[in-house]
Amino acid sequence: MGCGSCSSGGGCTPGGCKSNGSCLTDGGCSKLDVYDWLSDMDMPSSYKPFNYVEVRFKGSRKDFYRNEENIYLEAGELIAVETTTGGYDIGHVTLTGELVRIQMNRKRVTEEKAPLKILRKATPQDVDKWKSAKEREYETMHKARTIALELGLAMKLSDVEYQGDKSKATFFYTADGRVDFRELIKKLAESFRVRIEMRQIGMRQEASRLGGIGSCGRELCCSTWLTDFKTVSTAAARYQNLSLNTLKLAGQCGKLKCCLNYELDSYMDALKHIPDNVEKLRTEKGEARLQKTDIFKKLMWFSYYGEDNTWIPLEIDRVKEIQEMNKKGLKPDDLKDHAAVLEELVKTEKSFDYENVVGQDSLTRLDEKSRNRKKNNRNKSKNRNQNGGPDARNNNQQNTPVAPQQAKPQQAQPKPQEPGAVGENKPKKNKFKKRRNPNQDKKPDQQG
Repeated sequence: MGCGSCSSGGGCTPGGCKSNGSCLTDGGCSKLDVYDWLSDMDMPSSYKPFNYVEVRFKGSRKDFYRNEENIYLEAGELIAVETTTGGYDIGHVTLTGELVRIQMNRKRVTEEKAPLKILRKATPQDVDKWKSAKEREYETMHKARTIALELGLAMKLSDVEYQGDKSKATFFYTADGRVDFRELIKKLAESFRVRIEMRQIGMRQEASRLGGIGSCGRELCCSTWLTDFKTVSTAAARYQNLSLNTLKLAGQCGKLKCCLNYELDSYMDALKHIPDNVEKLRTEKGEARLQKTDIFKKLMWFSYYGEDNTWIPLEIDRVKEIQEMNKKGLKPDDLKDHAAVLEELVKTEKSFDYENVVGQDSLTRLDEKSRNRKKNNRNKSKNRNQNGGPDARNNNQQNTPVAPQQAKPQQAQPKPQEPGAVGENKPKKNKFKKRRNPNQDKKPDQQG
């Protein structure tokens, strides 16, 4: 998924790639990357380099080509190579030298099975033509899907790969059974004016070509380094005490995750020490059944019937001893007498480099600030009315100054307002108290 040369996407450079389609690694991409650990070694003067080169194309496709003209090549360079159907293709050099011989032996590829040769280093014209071909892949795939739906074919077109000279297009598809796509090939050839090749792949190969992010948060193993797909069974999940939930155990391909096999050997070795058929243990207190097994810690938890919330941890050796006692007809008193001593978590106080002096841990610190701010605003408005407002100016002309304690009217016994006093602060009305005189609350001008 590193760049447009090995992943599907619009154009040569995927969206969001800050390296302009080329990763910052030496190989230029993390897709099936190979580290040449012989590159820094000095070879003898009489050494004749191996004349085969490993070349990577789009997806996980890699092939070996013969370098007849002994062109000096380095990893990451674009070269033009021969094809079996005519024309040429463009690919990246991934490996040169003696490591190519080792790779060919590992994949059981002989020199007779790799007759194709390298034509030349890719010229600017070749690169421009190759990039324009890759830019057509996205539109071609969607148009081909529309044609397949119109024909009613039970297949899913997942990817399209154009040849470097734009003379051929290979369509990769997945299907449950055999598909008669003869009519589809005719329509595709008429639409795109190129030679058409249909290639069926499996679900895992489809995920490998398209790439993606797994549930672990990293790129898919099959799209970065995994090349051989081994069968994964549900027994691998059972040995690792995993819940048989298909939604969690299945990958993006819909099959069981390949990573279930990674730690299977370690679990199989640890399970050799776990006793078999220990579903129940008989004691004088009663029967205890197995609740959980920690394979690597070599602990087994049991609980008595009716006490499901109380689990008793036992070491494997103690379980074997109690199992032998039960076979002889003997019963221990209580499993708690044989319980394993677990390491208790020591609670330590957190030490900080600062002192909390501003109430940073208080959940109501914002509420207190808002209350104080409202209170200050209320006091400011009251002082403004008493000192500089128009009502206060009238009060100074008509009324004598009073002490602040006497200026505050009491709610329980409101002081009746004189008819001549205009603008004097009125006490708050009590809505729930029955008024004796309805004309008492009227203004002086309304009364007269």
